This record gives sequence, C-alpha cells and structure tokens, in this order.
Amino acid sequence: MVKKIGSEGMMDRLKMMWKAFADKNPKAAEWVREGGLFFLVSNLITIIRGILIEILESVFAPLGSAAIGFPRITLNMLGVEFPWYIFGASEEQGGVAYFAALMSSMWLCEIINFFMQRKWVFRSKGKILRQAAWYFLAFCIVTCVVNAVSNLWDGLASHFLPSIICSLGTTFLTGGVAMVVFFFANKVIFKEGSSEK
Repeated sequence: MVKKIGSEGMMDRLKMMWKAFADKNPKAAEWVREGGLFFLVSNLITIIRGILIEILESVFAPLGSAAIGFPRITLNMLGVEFPWYIFGASEEQGGVAYFAALMSSMWLCEIINFFMQRKWVFRSKGKILRQAAWYFLAFCIVTCVVNAVSNLWDGLASHFLPSIICSLGTTFLTGGVAMVVFFFANKVIFKEGSSEK
C-alpha cells in the first residue's frame, strides 16, 4: 500500500530539503532565493504596469495620438527607412496619450518595485537615499539602452519578419534583457545588509 503524503507533509519535506541545501551552500541558496523572488516581483510589477497603462491611456486620451519621440532620427538601414528614438510612441501605438500613460505607469511601478526589491527580495538595510539614487541612475541607463535597441529592432524587424516574431523580440529585449541586467544591478545596489539571516 502506497502511503499518501499530505500537502502539509510535502511542505515540511520541501522546507527540510531547502534548509539542508542552504546550510551546505549558503551563497548559492541566497542567489536562488533572491533570483526567484526577483523574478516573481518583477513579473507582478509588469502585470500591474500593463493594467495601469490601459487605465491611464483613457485618462490621457485628451492629449491626442500624434507621434512623439526623442531624438526622432530618420535611419536608413538594410534598405528600410524608419524613425528611431529612445523614448516615444508612434501614432499607431497611441502617440502622446499612450506615451504619457506608459511613462506615468513606469515611474509609479518603479517606485513600488524599489521598495519591494529592497525590503523583501534583497533584505537590504543600507542607506535608502543612496540606494534610491543608484537605483534611479541604473533605471535610467538600462531603460535608455533597452529602448534604443528595441526601437532599432522594431524599425527593422517589422519589415522582414512576421508581427508575432517582432513582438516576441521586443518582449525579450525590453523585458527579459532588462530584467537580467537589473537583477545584477540590484545585487550591487542592495548589497548592504542583504545577507541578513
């Protein structure tokens, strides 16, 4: 007869296995815990941002849908001419209204993300103003680089690849790459007090 393991017994067993692993490999356990929590928090923030964009786009609708972009430079690559910018939104995307909703939701979510990552994921007790300044700087740099590359990708790929491939590429560039880069940036920013037991 097979003995059934209840959910309580299974959880206890998993906790014991994790404790044994963490006792033998404390640094690896820290990376696994922080990486897993970072992934969860980042995806939760992404979902919240998506919902906020939808709500705020109707709030900012009176601003109109004219294209907005900085720096709006016309590029000609591989025989394709397209506008390139670091920040902005085309008329097809929703223009000024969409861009205002995007930036507002992005800033609000990054403020929430900062506190969640600092307290819950990395358990940091470092100087909050110093960490906030470094976080803001890292956010600006990562966002500018990712947007610049993403808009270059969008401008070219949309002429050569199916839209689903373009969307997946954009998602990977803006979400996946930024998430990985930000994880390592946060490991540095929030390192003070991160090893609290």
